[in-house]
Amino acid sequence: MASIAPDSSPVTQQEAAGARQDGGNTGALVIVTILFFMWGLITSLNDVLIPHLKSIYTLTYVQAMLVQFCFFGAYFIVSIPAGALIRRIGYQKGAVAGLLIAACGCALFYPASFGGYGLFLFAFFVLASGITVLQVAANPYVTVLGAARTASSRLTMTQAFNSLGTTIGPAVGGLLILSAGGAAAGAAANAATVRGPYLGLAAALALLAVLFYAARLPQVAASDDVAQPGVGQGAAWAHRHLVLGAIGIFLYVGAEVSIGSFLINFLGESHIAGLSHAEASRYVSIYWGGAMVGRFIGFAVMRVVSPGKTLAFNSLLAITLVLAGVFGKGSAAMWAILAVGLCNSIMFPTIFSMALHGLGKYTGQASGILCMAIVGGALVPFAQGALADSFGVQASFMLPAACYTFILYFGARYSSMYAAQ
Repeated sequence: MASIAPDSSPVTQQEAAGARQDGGNTGALVIVTILFFMWGLITSLNDVLIPHLKSIYTLTYVQAMLVQFCFFGAYFIVSIPAGALIRRIGYQKGAVAGLLIAACGCALFYPASFGGYGLFLFAFFVLASGITVLQVAANPYVTVLGAARTASSRLTMTQAFNSLGTTIGPAVGGLLILSAGGAAAGAAANAATVRGPYLGLAAALALLAVLFYAARLPQVAASDDVAQPGVGQGAAWAHRHLVLGAIGIFLYVGAEVSIGSFLINFLGESHIAGLSHAEASRYVSIYWGGAMVGRFIGFAVMRVVSPGKTLAFNSLLAITLVLAGVFGKGSAAMWAILAVGLCNSIMFPTIFSMALHGLGKYTGQASGILCMAIVGGALVPFAQGALADSFGVQASFMLPAACYTFILYFGARYSSMYAAQ
């Protein structure tokens, strides 16, 4: 899963220079990278829990996609309050607060296993609220700890560790949650399988909060415009490439999350692979692992090829692969959909940095707009769920293909961006 990662920080040049002179920058970057890893792992566990909860509570696809609706809806609802919190208490304490809120969300999975689907949805919302606060707080460190001209490639490299978390998450979830239950176990026993893993995550997040609070990190002052979308102010919204970039973030996150959310059910189709949920979860790791590998490749490629051209190429390949999955069958369709993960690799940081290009003092406001556009992860899977209920899982993948079509347009339109640098 992608994280909120602006191309330029709302801190001043003097603050950035001071942070780069700090002898502990390497340690600080390691700590922030661990946070990227953790929220990647937690986010990808949703792909395991969606089919699991669908089976337990006999849900339609639309009802099952309420998991992503609540999870990514938190990005939209909590982003502005998170920005206000960061401005009040600072980035480091903000990250600690985000970790503690996320830990509480994980702990809520224990009572939810007794209380029903509604409590699970509430737990997802609390967990995602903590992650939103965490991301708003943590990401400025990434942009401070390096040269501005290499921000896009550095953020791509950092997010590779977010992808490492998303790669490991489904495999761990399949082993600890899906393999522990089964059709013969009954609804109550299957619901109980989430308790141990999420209590473990709650403990890990609480420990990280303690470590992050005690760490000696570069002191970065929060800007007044952090995470403020500024609807109606017109300043950042007047830039066409930002508006198109926000649409691109909305559709990209929606497509990426939708594909991951439906993969286990897609691979379970008899004419595709006929896999059990536990078996299919291992292949979900391949989908997210492709994004991890692609980000390492993209880190190098985008130093010589313009980000726009790279984005357009990846989008075109993604469209081709999704259509092969929609109209194919057997292993060819299965591997086509899984390979889309490789195409996803550079999309989020590239769209994000292109959308912020040249915005100067409006960067903080624009970052808030792009942050809220992540709500696509809530709405696009919900729409695909409606298509899956009406036309079947395989046909519903036409929606992600349509999302990638707009991203192809955005990349091609701004293919010459950064050419002068």
